[in-house]
Amino acid sequence: MVSFQLAGNGFHFRKLEAYATGVEMFRITLAIVGLAGLLAAVVLAWRWLVLRLKAQQRWYEPSQRDPATATGALATGELDRRGALGRWLYRAGFRAPAAAPLFLMATGLCIALGLAIALVFTLSGLQSLMEQTVVLVPGGVGETFLPVVWVAPWLIFVMIGCIPWLIVRRARRRRVEQVEQDLPLALELLSTLSEAGLGFDAALTRILKTRLAGRPLATDLRMFQADLLAGRSRVESLRRLSARIDLPSVSVFVSALVQAEQLGMGIARVLRQQADDVRARRRERAIAFANALPTKRVIPLVVCFLPGLFVWTLGPAFVQLFKMAETFIQVRNF
Repeated sequence: MVSFQLAGNGFHFRKLEAYATGVEMFRITLAIVGLAGLLAAVVLAWRWLVLRLKAQQRWYEPSQRDPATATGALATGELDRRGALGRWLYRAGFRAPAAAPLFLMATGLCIALGLAIALVFTLSGLQSLMEQTVVLVPGGVGETFLPVVWVAPWLIFVMIGCIPWLIVRRARRRRVEQVEQDLPLALELLSTLSEAGLGFDAALTRILKTRLAGRPLATDLRMFQADLLAGRSRVESLRRLSARIDLPSVSVFVSALVQAEQLGMGIARVLRQQADDVRARRRERAIAFANALPTKRVIPLVVCFLPGLFVWTLGPAFVQLFKMAETFIQVRNF
């Protein structure tokens, strides 16, 4: 009987050793995968920088050889020379020439900080303490949460590394919201002033002195006026305005103005039609948002409210059930 118990204990110890070995191997695999992903990100970022520098060199070379080619290249605008990352930052409001390098530098620093925090979290023993705490949950329920504890350092690494991207994304969304709010009012004022006899440029100057001053739409409209003063045609200036803002509503408005400019149509009637269309689209978006709101509320209620209610009402019963199951398992092992 004693030998049978010793054999059972030996089997149990071997099982624990195999489990610990598996956990250690899983940690090592996660560390290797994380370091490999970081190395790949650094290599890709370096490769992108090299290709961008080469593209800039190719852009500047024709201007030194052929003045006509240089003039055509300058006519394409600043956005065409910035690349995908530069255009994204420009449309989010970060329009300095050094915005893209600063964004890449901030991303690299955040990635390094996230990696350092993940390594400290792993090597300081905090992860082991969390594993021991989770395993102590009765009934073996805590073991189901062990993968979350193992992946937690790398989740922290990913979240910290994405901070610059989230900041730029939030700035872009805020800018889009402000432009969508100001565009109907601007079109209403433009159409009213045009119907009163003012020209488009005079009406635009009058509008920029109103409550739109300091807003993103007013900034881009001032750049449109600067393009006109620089000698560009109205059609080209309007297309540059559409490229800077990059919104469907603005693109439709610019297309209508370009068509009216090319065909010689009356600008007042076009502006009134565009104002009515933008107001109708805004009303439709508001109605769609109101209709979708009850459906969107279901997810927060199910995820945040109902679990707390279940824990409050059924929590003590489940704790007693887990204790009874653990006692039954221990008695059965004897």
